[in-house]
Amino acid sequence: MGVSAFLRHALGIIFSLGYFGPLVLGILDSSFLFMPFGNDLLIVGLTARHRHQYLQIGAYVGMAAIGSVLGVLLIHAVAHKGGEEGITHFMSKKRFEYLKEKIDRYGGMALVVGCLAPPPFPFTLLVAAASALGYPRIKLFYLTLTGRIVRFSVVAGLAIVFGHRILAIAKSPAFVGCMIAFVVLCFGGSGWSVAKWIKSSRSARASV
Repeated sequence: MGVSAFLRHALGIIFSLGYFGPLVLGILDSSFLFMPFGNDLLIVGLTARHRHQYLQIGAYVGMAAIGSVLGVLLIHAVAHKGGEEGITHFMSKKRFEYLKEKIDRYGGMALVVGCLAPPPFPFTLLVAAASALGYPRIKLFYLTLTGRIVRFSVVAGLAIVFGHRILAIAKSPAFVGCMIAFVVLCFGGSGWSVAKWIKSSRSARASV
């Protein structure tokens, strides 16, 4: 099976998951894996296919947002346990101090901006820093849910308007090539991210 055929097969599996596709990608995208625009692209594809079924599109948006909250739950569980001292094992002290200043200064607004902002905004690191600083868990989840619903709603709205063009582009060889490069980037970035978190976790336990 060629790379292109494999990619089409993989995308077919993701699309066949229906509502669970955005949920799963939401968890992965908002936790430790590297998947920039992963759920945005899935929402675009699903919406373009069903652009006149608004309740179904709303369900896709909701599941993607819930997935993001569950991903944030994983980050919170790890970062909150380690606190300010433990979080320096996962990011540089300079990066942590920068994020801490933003959280202290803007509070929840910084988290909302993180939910709305596209990569390379360090959303995962921002959530980790907020969790290590003891930011209220319920508020963290509520802001994530609200911000992600707004973001994915905007993405879905654009897909409704430009759905026919999106489907035409998706069938082009250039798009397939870009998606292959994107998948390779995600696999490479996710492997690096997971390895970094595992190494940092071991260092954190060793220093206790």
